[in-house]
This record gives sequence, C-alpha cells and structure tokens, in this order.
Amino acid sequence: MAPKRFIASMMRAHSRTPSRRSTQRTCADPVGNMASVNSSDWRAICEQFTTALNLTEVESRKDPENDPFRSKYKAREILREIYSALKNFEATEADSETSGERGEEQVVDGEKDGQCFYGDSPAGWRAAKLAAVEYFLGVNHIETEELSAGQEHLMNCMKLIDKWSTSSMNVSLVIHVKNQLGILWSGRGETETAKAFLETAEGTYLRYMKKEGSPPTDMTEYFSTEENQLTHQERTKRFELAYTHTKYYLAQVYQYLGETELSATYCHSTLQRQLQLNQFNPMEWALNAATLSQYYINKGLYMEGRHCLSAATVISGLAGEVPSEAAAEESEREQERRDQLRQKRADIARCWIKYCLNLLLDAKKALEDNIGELDGDRQEELKAARRAEVEEEEKSRKSALLFGSEDTFDSIASLEEKVQSLTPLDFTDARALFLVGQTYVTQAKEYFEMDGFVTDHIEILQDHSALFRALAFFEDDLERRCKMHKRRVDMLEPICNDLNGHYYLVIRRQLMFELAEIYNEMMDLKLTVANCQSDSETLDSHTIKKLNHLCGASAKFFEMFLESLRSPEGKLPEVLEEEVLRPALVARFRVARLYSRVICPVISDKLENLNKSLDHYKYVAQYGDAHPEASAAVETELELSREMVSLLPIKINRLKAQMISNN
Repeated sequence: MAPKRFIASMMRAHSRTPSRRSTQRTCADPVGNMASVNSSDWRAICEQFTTALNLTEVESRKDPENDPFRSKYKAREILREIYSALKNFEATEADSETSGERGEEQVVDGEKDGQCFYGDSPAGWRAAKLAAVEYFLGVNHIETEELSAGQEHLMNCMKLIDKWSTSSMNVSLVIHVKNQLGILWSGRGETETAKAFLETAEGTYLRYMKKEGSPPTDMTEYFSTEENQLTHQERTKRFELAYTHTKYYLAQVYQYLGETELSATYCHSTLQRQLQLNQFNPMEWALNAATLSQYYINKGLYMEGRHCLSAATVISGLAGEVPSEAAAEESEREQERRDQLRQKRADIARCWIKYCLNLLLDAKKALEDNIGELDGDRQEELKAARRAEVEEEEKSRKSALLFGSEDTFDSIASLEEKVQSLTPLDFTDARALFLVGQTYVTQAKEYFEMDGFVTDHIEILQDHSALFRALAFFEDDLERRCKMHKRRVDMLEPICNDLNGHYYLVIRRQLMFELAEIYNEMMDLKLTVANCQSDSETLDSHTIKKLNHLCGASAKFFEMFLESLRSPEGKLPEVLEEEVLRPALVARFRVARLYSRVICPVISDKLENLNKSLDHYKYVAQYGDAHPEASAAVETELELSREMVSLLPIKINRLKAQMISNN
C-alpha cells in the first residue's frame, strides 16, 4: 500500500491591526525585538546568510583540487560573524527587558501578548536562530572533515532548541540535525547510536504531522527577507524531503544491522517519496531500485522484484541518451557522464539477469524429482493450480507498493507485462523468460568487456551458462538439451584456458569445475540417447569415441581443478581448506567414477583405468577416515567411495584372471 501523502493545511496567519508606531517589517523576523535593534543590521545578517549558503552549495563545487574547502572555509567565517551578531542582539534585548525599556515601537506584526508568529515564543525564535547557525557550522565542519568540531556544533544546536523541538518553528531544524548526527555516528561505525538519532527524527516528524499537519518553518527562513519567504508548497516539499532523507538513512542503518526486511521497507518508501517529490537523480534512483529488486528476488517476491526493475529501466531513461563517442571526445565531463550512464545501465541489466535466472531456478526446484528430472505429475498439478494463482496475483498486485507518476506509471506497467513473474511450468514459458535474460546478458557485456572488466565479464558469462542449464531442464528432446550444454562449453572453455591462474585462481577453479560437470552431463545424455536408439547392447565405434571423448574431457577438467590445489612446491595439501573441501572431494569421486566408465576394448587399458579409479576412491575414503569432520560435507560420496574400495578390487582381480586366461 502506498505511503499516506500528507496534505498540509493552509498556514495559520495571526492578523492584527498594527500599532500606531509599529516599524515596517523588512525581514521575515516574527520576533520584532531583534530586528528592531537595527533593521539595516538585521537585513545585513540575512544577506550574509544567503552568501554563506551560496558559498556552501554553489561556489564550493568550483573549488580547485589543491584547495577543495576554500569556499566552505569562507562560509564558516561568515556563519561565525552571524552567530556573534545574534549574540549581541540577544544581549541588547536582555538589557532592554531588564531596564524596562522595551517600547511600543518594538512590537511588530506577529507578536501580541507574549505570543509571536505560529504561536511560538520570542525566546524560542531567538534560540532557533542561534541553533540554525550552530547547525550550519556543524555541517560545515563535517564537510571539511573536522568531525569532532562538527559534532560539538550539532549538539549545541540540539541543546538550544530542546524546549521547542516539536514546535512549528523548530521541528524541521530538529529533523535535519538528528539526520546529520545519524550520518556522523554511522560513519564512525556506531550504528546503534546512529539508529537512535534517526528513529528519534522519524518520531518527531510523525508526532508533528499527527498534531499539526501543516508545513513548518524551514530553517533557512529564519534569515530570509519577507519577499523571499517560501510558499506553502515549497515549505511542504522541503519538510517532506527532510523526512525522506531520514527514511533513506534508516534504510542504510537497518541494512547494516541485518534487519533486511525493515531496510527494504524503508528503501522502497524512500524511492517512492523521491518520485512523488520529484527530487531524485534518475540514474541513482534507478540503480537503487534495481538493487532493491535483488532483495525481493531472493525472498521469492518476483512481482515486487519485477516492478522495481521495470521502474529502474523506465526511470533510467530519464537520464537521456548516452553521448556518442565523438561527442565524448570533445568534453572530458561528457566522456565521464557517458561512461557512468553505460555502467549503471549495465548494472541494471545484470539485475534483470538475476531476476530471470532465479525465477527459472525456483521453477526447476519446484518441478524436479529426486534424481533431478522434470516430474510430469507435479507439473500437471501446478498447472491446474495456476489459474487461482494468477487471480491471487491480481489481488496482491493492486495492494502492492507501486512506483511512478502519471508520466511514468504507464511505461512501467507496459514493461512489466512483457516479463512474467510466475514460475514457468513448461518449456514455452521457460524459453520466453530465458530470452529476456539473454537480451540483458548482451546489454551487460557491451559495457563489461573482457578487456578491462575480467571478473564482471566472467560472472555474466557464468550467469548466461546458468540460464542455458535452467532452460535445458525443461527440454524433452535430449539431443537439443545436449546442444544447450555445448553452448555453455563454447562460452566458458576458451576463457578458462586463457585465464591467468595466478591472478584469477578462484575464478579459474570455478570454471574448471563447471566445465567438468557440463561434460559429465553431456556424456550421460549421449549415453541415454545411444541406448534409446540402439536395439542391441553394443554401441557403434562412433558413439563409443564420442562418449570416451566427453568422459575424458570431464575427467581432465576435474583433474585440472585438483592440480590447482597444489602448493608452489607441487604438494597437495594434507588438510583441505573449508572453501575447497567439498569440491575437492567431489572432484576425486567424479574422476574415480569417470575412469570406471571409459569404454575400453583392450582388457589391459580397462585394468589401468580401474586402478586409477580405485586410487581416487581410496583417497576419498581415507580422507574421510582421517578427518571425520569432512563427513558432513560429502556424506553420500564418502559412503559410496568406501563401498567401491571394497568392490573394485574384486572386479580388478577378475579382469586380471581373464587376461591371463586369454594369454
């Protein structure tokens, strides 16, 4: 359900007939006593404040690299001058009140019977002005990497407005300062402290909106001339944006603390509010939405994940076209923008790949039997239940948190319709999802090329390979399934052979193991096809050659993986590290099995292969005996290896006897 949009009521204006001798207001200072000391001085302070803001927000972007804080240091000096002037005004005011000199000319519009504009006290307004300067000084010190000084100013700000923290004149400032303290403590690794400040900021916002509902004074208005006062709409926007920042920071804090569900909720709300307020950078927003989709995907919430990705794709389009290379050459800034746009769109494409892959894998998990093949009965059962599932999706779709505005919602919905969010139950649906994923593989590879992005490029290839493997599960034709696995070999084997094993050892091991498994799977498929096509138990020489080739290729890559475990001196580790324990023992087990499956017309060759097979089975069994903790990792393989260690010698002796008899 979309977050409630607060509709601010019109600001209450307290009108009164001006005093006969009231001074003309030249500044937006509801408490006339400060301005009355010297109206021209007060206007000068307002102008100084505007200058300090301009230095901080505009001029600082132009500062040279060798003096990056020049403008911020100038702004700091101006803020200090403003603070001193305010303290002098305060002292003058105190003297006037003590001596009873507060005259009728000091009473201005907005103040009557001790009450001032918005119903807040003069003391509160004086504190608010000083607190605002403390806040801006605190932010200034933090931005110039002087964190302790920044914290001191921020805490001074909190002390000054503690009595009026939920009043309309101070509530916006309170939320801003607590946001900053949250960021400060989070940067120091004190996440719980940061969380406390941010949750207090959120509570302040919620209490104020429940009680008042109208937009409060923005802290910049403390130093604005009357003609520069914010409109009701702008005041609302700034206040809502401050709270949006609170939710954004809380999303980060909850993520760090492992409260992922809460983090996702706040992240989703933040993104939605940014669109509503029209305060976002298209590419940054799109990348955050795509990242959020990964949370939903991992939770199996594909409808929400698809919505995030569709919104990311549409909103990223608002960033404009990628500049051409010719244009980029003319401007270094354009070249940098071009590269950033291409990278972020490639990152979004990678999130789409994960969406398609995970949905296919979840479908495979739901449909496979105990030997990993498609369960036809289960398939029909799920198909029968699909109609009710679609109807349920429609209901939940309407109550889901949706992104978009009138300009973008239709585009997002249109993109969503092109990609399914329900698990595919047959080859046709699986292929449609596969093709979507493959399209995004192509997009991602256009940026993450092998030359310059080795790790990223290979990860994309591995996802592409996994897409083929998931699709093959739904394919009934075994020959076509085998061709899909051959496509996986064609994309991974050249990379594996060319990859530098010294710099990319872990990745190369992954590729070796995957290639070994692919060849092994292809061999099983080819053998099944051959047995189905042949009327006799004897296979023709071409088929035998093909099966032995696949068997040998699988064993080769498993053995390459095992060789990669050797030390620089060429020794295998006596104790396998945890991250390679299972793959190493599984590789040994598979190699043992592969040697025993090689079809040999010559008995001596068969004996040689069986002895190699026995050696590998012995290694697995002996390692399990010597390291009982390994049993949990390879329970099935260990049990079968022990069994084969006792059975294979009998078979080997029979072959030896047969060979002697033949001679």
